[in-house]
This record gives sequence, structure tokens and C-alpha cells, in this order.
Amino acid sequence: MLYYLFEYLNKTMDVPGAGVFQYITFRSALALMLSLLLSTIYGKRIINFLRKQQVGETVRELGLAGQNEKAGTPTMGGLIIIFATLIPVLLFARLHNIYIVLLIVTTLWMGTIGFVDDYIKIFKKDKEGLKGKFKVIGQVGLGIIVGAVLYFNPAVTVRTDTGYSESFKATNTTVVLPAPVEEKSTATTIPFIKNNEFDYAEILAWTGEGYEKWAWLIFIPVVIFIITAVSNGANLTDGIDGLAAGTSAISVLALGIFTFVSGNIIFSNYLNIMYIPNSGEMTVFISAFVGALIGFLWYNSYPASVFMGDTGSLTIGGIIAVLAIAVRKEILIVLFCGIFLAENASVVIQVFYFKYTKKRFGEGRRIFLMAPLHHHYQKKGYHESKIVTRFWIVAVMLAILSIVTLKLR
Repeated sequence: MLYYLFEYLNKTMDVPGAGVFQYITFRSALALMLSLLLSTIYGKRIINFLRKQQVGETVRELGLAGQNEKAGTPTMGGLIIIFATLIPVLLFARLHNIYIVLLIVTTLWMGTIGFVDDYIKIFKKDKEGLKGKFKVIGQVGLGIIVGAVLYFNPAVTVRTDTGYSESFKATNTTVVLPAPVEEKSTATTIPFIKNNEFDYAEILAWTGEGYEKWAWLIFIPVVIFIITAVSNGANLTDGIDGLAAGTSAISVLALGIFTFVSGNIIFSNYLNIMYIPNSGEMTVFISAFVGALIGFLWYNSYPASVFMGDTGSLTIGGIIAVLAIAVRKEILIVLFCGIFLAENASVVIQVFYFKYTKKRFGEGRRIFLMAPLHHHYQKKGYHESKIVTRFWIVAVMLAILSIVTLKLR
């Protein structure tokens, strides 16, 4: 909202300094600072409110050291992340931008699903929370909305060839940027490969002429799968103090770099990557989101004063998934969300192997001492802080590797 106020002041009253609000970098910096202040200062008040309402975590008996001590710790702390993200976004972002609208919808949608799940666990005394099928229905519903908007909305376009390199070589002194020719496309980026765009529509090429108009049959299911997988991965990662918030902040920072360069015609030309008009505005949202996650860590680091609950974890996963899809880097989720992938995979492998060995040998066997993966290391005797720190280090390495794909092909 402040963006529109200062735009008005700049255009109609020529107020000195008002024009600075047109710069994404300036508004992103303000969003980051405000979200940090909100999450750290007002986060304490939210925690005290949750404690007064007896919104405490009911911890299942898993046989882990120090586990029972966490019983009663306030949960639903994801509300801190949501509020500290949305308030700066509403103040500093261009709210008519389609990507900002999608991210706000995603935050509220997934936050509501997580809130209902936490509410049932706490106030209805049902440890299972919201039934799994209803969670999946909610995730699929969001996937349909995001996929349909990105496919059908005319404001969502891409340009893979800007002509910058050729014009620069021709003049040698003056940078000439031709008028962009933007088009609807379901193209995405394949890492480590030169000329690395892949169009989902090509999967239907065998159907003959006009296959492009049916690309949504591939694109929307892919979006649904990614949103469901990443949100569940974030949910599984939220098992020990600071793990989900810290690894998510690292992943989102990496995504922020991709978002900024993909939405900037000069940087996208220089790096020879897909130019996505208007996507740079997501940098403001990302800055607010990162600030909220880091501020939340102030209270969620070991020993945690608050847990994010499904209110936070499902929201985090949904936002990361939509960001990756919007900036056409969903294949890179394997890298910058490698921790989520490992946590997800450990559960799938554990369940599959247990069922397989039970059917074949008459008794179920396990690969991990406990799944998800972080519980395996707890069972081996590692302290929570050591596990979290090492997972963060791995997340940083994966984030760097994902950023390197901008040039390494």
C-alpha cells in the first residue's frame, strides 16, 4: 500500500525521494527489516498469548532423549511467520502483481489448512489432527489454482531470448535492448545443461498439430505434485528445534537470487537464462519471508520457546513450491530443498522396506533407526543442536550448488 502512496506522491506532487519506492531492492530491504522486527518484537507477544490460551504441544512418546520436556511448549507459532511476512508485503509490494497475489493466496490457503490441523490436535485432543485426505485435498486445490493461473493468466509470460548479447556485440559501446517479445509458455529450466529450457508441452508432441493448447494437462498435475511433495517435506522436517525454519530460510534465500535475476532483463541476458517479466516483484515477498523465518528462529532455536506447528510448516512448503514453479526452477527443488527431499525419502524408504520385509520374511525390518531422517540421528545419540547445525551446513552447500547452475552448464 505504501508503494502506491509514494508512487502517487512522486508522479503528482514530485515529492523528493518518493521515487525510491519504485526500486525492488529498496522495498525488499524495507520488507526484510520490518519482518525481522515484527517476528522478534511482536513474536514474544504472540507466544505469550498462545501460552495463555494453553495452546501447548502434545508430544508423542518416541523414546527420544529430552522429548518429554517439550510437552506443553506453545505451538501454532507459524502464525508469527505468516503475520511477519504478509504485513511487509501488503505495505511494500505491488499488490496488483499476479505473482504477489498468488503468494498471498498460497500463504493464507496453506496457513488455514495447517491452522485447522493444529486446532484439532490441541483443542479437540485428537493427536492425528486433520485427516490426511483433507490435507491432500487442500494441497491439490491449491495446486489447481496455482497451475491454472500460471497457465491461463495473460500476465504470466516468459522470454527465453532477449537479444541483448547480439545487440551489445554489434554496438560494442552502447547497450541496445529491443522491445521484449513475451509469450505464454510452459517452459522450465533444466540445470547443468546448455540451452536448458524444456517445455512440458513437448510431452504431447506425439498427438500431432496443435498439441500446445493441451499443455495444461501436463503442467497442472506437475504443479499439484510439487506443491504436495514440498509442503509435506517441510512438514516432516519440522521435528526438532530450528531445523525447518533454518533450512527453509537458506532455501528461500537461494530462490531469491533466482527470482531477482530472472525478473531483471539485464541480468537474465548476461546469464543467458529465461527472462520472466514482473517476476522480480517476488523478491519483496521473499525478503519479508526470509526475515520472518530468521526472526522466528529467535524463539525456535534450541531450546525452543515455540513450535511452528503445521500452521507454519505447511505454509513454508507451499510458499517454496510456488516460488520455484513461478520462477521456472522447479527441477532445482531437488537441490535447494534437498533436506526436505531427504526427509521425505527416508519415510518412504522406511515404510516400503518395512512392508516388503514383513511380507517376505514374516517380520518387518528397518533401514533407519527411526524416520524421518533427523530422528535417526537422534536415536544414534546426536544432540539436537548438532543435527540442526549439520543439516544447515548441508542446506548451504546445496543452495550454493543450485546457484552455481546459473553459469555451470
